[in-house]
Amino acid sequence: MKLLLRGIPLFFLLFTSFSLSTKPFKIQENKNYTVKRVIDGDTFVIDDQSAKGVKVRFIGIDAPESRNTGRKTIGYFGKEAKKYLTTRLDGKQVSLTFDTAKQDRYGRILAYVYLDGMFLNAELVERGYAVSATFPPNVKYANYFVELERKARRNGVGLWK
Repeated sequence: MKLLLRGIPLFFLLFTSFSLSTKPFKIQENKNYTVKRVIDGDTFVIDDQSAKGVKVRFIGIDAPESRNTGRKTIGYFGKEAKKYLTTRLDGKQVSLTFDTAKQDRYGRILAYVYLDGMFLNAELVERGYAVSATFPPNVKYANYFVELERKARRNGVGLWK
């Protein structure tokens, strides 16, 4: 009986993750979307013609937290990262491309983000607003992001000041 009860939370987690990732995927690659708002240094909301919009999470990078939440506290350079991204994206048009996994377990779109042809994921790491953070299976630019982070550290930019 104990073994059966232990498996229930695991089954629930797997079922929930599967059901979230099987929601209809309506976002198209290389189509322009207007940014409605920036949540933090690595997540924003695009206008998909729904009331709330869709959350987009940058693939391959991680920015420090910009606000306190249940389990996370504001990270060093988190507010600066959010401010920079807001300046770059708020109300502008972005284009998205994808890797293997298109959504995370929270239902956010996972994307490589382009603004006026500029690869924004790379820009954020290169300027020290984010660090490399690769999670398989989305590994297309993993080595590139690591190299950009090393360069940012050497140059003492952003959170590496």
